[in-house]
Amino acid sequence: MSALPRSWMQLRIAAGVYRFRESLFALPALVVVAGAVLAEVSGYIDRTFGPFPWGMKMNSNAAIWLLSTVAGATITTAGVVFSLTVVSLQLASSQFSPRVMRSFIRDRVSQTVIGMLVATFVYCVLTLRHIGADDAAPAPTLSTTLALVLAVSTVVLIIAYLNRLAHGLQVGEVVRSIASEAEEVISNTSRSAHREIHVDRAPEPDFDEGATVHAPRDGWVTQAPAELVLAVVPPGAVVRMETRPGAYIHRGEPLLRIHPKPERTVILRRLEAAVEISNARTMQQDVDFALRQLVDIALRALSQAINDPTTATEVVLRLGSLLRTLLVTDSPAPAIEGAEGRILLRPWILSPDEYIEHAFEQIRQAGSAQLHVATALARVLRMLMDHLSAEGRTESVPALQHQLRLLVDAVVDRPEFRPEDLERFRAVAEGSADPAEHRTVRPTGV
Repeated sequence: MSALPRSWMQLRIAAGVYRFRESLFALPALVVVAGAVLAEVSGYIDRTFGPFPWGMKMNSNAAIWLLSTVAGATITTAGVVFSLTVVSLQLASSQFSPRVMRSFIRDRVSQTVIGMLVATFVYCVLTLRHIGADDAAPAPTLSTTLALVLAVSTVVLIIAYLNRLAHGLQVGEVVRSIASEAEEVISNTSRSAHREIHVDRAPEPDFDEGATVHAPRDGWVTQAPAELVLAVVPPGAVVRMETRPGAYIHRGEPLLRIHPKPERTVILRRLEAAVEISNARTMQQDVDFALRQLVDIALRALSQAINDPTTATEVVLRLGSLLRTLLVTDSPAPAIEGAEGRILLRPWILSPDEYIEHAFEQIRQAGSAQLHVATALARVLRMLMDHLSAEGRTESVPALQHQLRLLVDAVVDRPEFRPEDLERFRAVAEGSADPAEHRTVRPTGV
């Protein structure tokens, strides 16, 4: 138990990579450092091996003018790009949800553009030091050529950034990117679940006679890898996790309980470190956060300030696609077994019925006043029931039926809908026709 398991380092590396990707500063800072290093290396090569027969041929006066112009233009453009980035974050926060801002912050194109602009500025300023005082003397060939290449590359990246920004602010692209990341999380979770050894009859030791690991700080539980928890406890121990990824925990609350009590306190410290607690909620092991973001977009669209039922309908359809995968994928077991008799209990992991409630409950409550949204929601619920029945996963069908029944009751009770509209809605929600069809009966000749 003295050596840390390999999965320990993997957790730290994975958490560090995720934080690096979520940072709007880390990648641009690395690119700027690379620009400074490139300026010094190219200057050294020019002094040692130059002049070269290829590349830009100009005197020192023209090189100073070129480098000064490029430096001034890039730092000015960097300010414009910063402003566009801030505006896009404000639009995403106000139009969609504050929780979707992370999709724009973690965009690699915008991070690269910001880094390239500042790196080009730094490169040109540092390269000016290598230009001789004699105006008629030849300028460093490699340094001036690289300055021109960086300037052209930055212009191309800016065009790509503007194109990506224009597409990224479309609601369809926002919900698609969230759902795509969620599907990746579902796939990773499923692979992990298949590697685990499930325990049918979990032991119930008296944890009061064991030890309790308390949360060291407030925050969101972002990672709690089962293999790491099992790797740091003694053989034959039973560990119960008192939280789950995606839950908020307060400092001092029980994080894990272990029985029997370990003889070495270092085991408790390693158990505490095995659970990653962050200031912001992430989607590393939390597919429910994807549902939260999509539901927030739909609720914002259904608010009186925005009143965009089409966006809410698009979110409902995307939720249906996501749940088609989630509800037929094996979820982590509440009790698993590790090597040498180690047992991990996870009583608080979300069930498929809870995912259904989180996906549709609030949209059903807010969307019953919009018949277009209610019809789309009824159609999605029916298609999910048909899909689960076809896949033989009927255990979640009652939860879908419950949501559909509450939706029908809420819509029927609203007095502002005309009988013809209610009849068409009931045909979708309760009829035997294919729920994917827009009409229950096709007109002749169509």
